[in-house]
Amino acid sequence: MINLSTSAFYERATRQVGTLRAEAEKLQQQMGTGERLSRSSDDPVAAARLRTLARGERLAEIDQRSSDLASTDLKMTDDALGSLATLVIRAKELATQAATETLSAEQRATIGGEVESLRQAVLHIANSRNSAGHALFGGQAAGTAYQDSGGTAAYVGTAAKDAVDLGDGQSVIPSLTGPEVFAFEAGGVPTDLFAVLGDLATALKSGGDPTGPTGVALDGLAAGLDKITTAQTVVGGRLGWIEVMDERRVANSELVADEQKAIGEADLAVTMTRLQEVTTVLEASQASFVRLAGLSLFDMMR
Repeated sequence: MINLSTSAFYERATRQVGTLRAEAEKLQQQMGTGERLSRSSDDPVAAARLRTLARGERLAEIDQRSSDLASTDLKMTDDALGSLATLVIRAKELATQAATETLSAEQRATIGGEVESLRQAVLHIANSRNSAGHALFGGQAAGTAYQDSGGTAAYVGTAAKDAVDLGDGQSVIPSLTGPEVFAFEAGGVPTDLFAVLGDLATALKSGGDPTGPTGVALDGLAAGLDKITTAQTVVGGRLGWIEVMDERRVANSELVADEQKAIGEADLAVTMTRLQEVTTVLEASQASFVRLAGLSLFDMMR
């Protein structure tokens, strides 16, 4: 004798069809999104790894923004140093010209006026602003780096500039302070570019013997130009380091993308094949259910 439970039959058939339908929907979703995981429970280990990779990507984006800002400020610094070098070279030309004995006092005074203009241009560069609108050569100071009073330029910035984090425990200082560019020693005496230019301009305007002042100025300008050249080398090295870190970050990003693809991306060929299999089984199960559900007790007893 065969015992048939109609409710058990319907329950089992319904559960089977529901399971197949859910799997088909999941596979269709994977086909549409290209992602293998729709929820963490699909693969907890893979999902955890994907979250870790995503957090790393967000941190890398922050590092990249910091890197971009540092690069911008260093490029602004490099441009300023280039302009500064041009001004110092012009000042050397004027000092050499002023030392010529054939020039009149009026001509030397005119040269002195141009030297004074160069000093003002140097002061303008010294008080340049960075990408945030703060003093480019003022360290952490938000205002001007130098204050000019009575012909003397005084540094009012901070002694150092905070480094910018580039990621992976690496950092870079995004600029130089004023003394790192404008202060130096000439003839064993501490001075700065403003004093050298100011003293030369005053001497040339006074109408006295230019021999001594121009000689001192040329020594100071040579020392100043050496300081600027050194600063340009430092800035170039920092820009190069940022470029290395950027390249490393791009390479790491590509590795992360490959891992994310391997872990979380659906294999469309495999997914499509599996979807076809599930769809076939689902259709067969539904057809079988319809046929079996239509059988009566008399049909079973024949």
